[in-house]
Amino acid sequence: SLAEGLINQLLIGPLLTLAGLYDQPFYVTSEASVELEVEERDEILRGRIDTLVIAQQLWVLIVESKSTIAFPVALPQLMTYMMANPNPDCPVYGMISNGDEFMFIKMLTEGVPQYDLSNIFYLLLPRRNQLYEVLSILKKISQIMRTNEAN
Repeated sequence: SLAEGLINQLLIGPLLTLAGLYDQPFYVTSEASVELEVEERDEILRGRIDTLVIAQQLWVLIVESKSTIAFPVALPQLMTYMMANPNPDCPVYGMISNGDEFMFIKMLTEGVPQYDLSNIFYLLLPRRNQLYEVLSILKKISQIMRTNEAN
């Protein structure tokens, strides 16, 4: 199993580069701190986003890397980060990866939060690596956000 930092360096960084998410108008940061207050429980959730892609003040993509196959553990963590989106009227996208598998999440946080999950994409399928599909989704997210930025 690969460490989370290594997954980001070897896989996530190059994918974001190929998808154009390191280019203007995007800005990439790592280890961004997040704090979310849960009013009903008087609870404050804190964490650090592994990779955050921003366009001006708009959160575009949140990446959570895990060193093991732990999507059921990573999903609530990622969704908590997504709920902290400072622009609830705009959708925010998320991606979970353990280096071999990828899952995408789209969330609208305005009003009652709504989200949708993608299928899981695998890099180690016999005779069919799905890395191209992962890159295509990242490029589509980049294109959507560039179009929204222009409007």
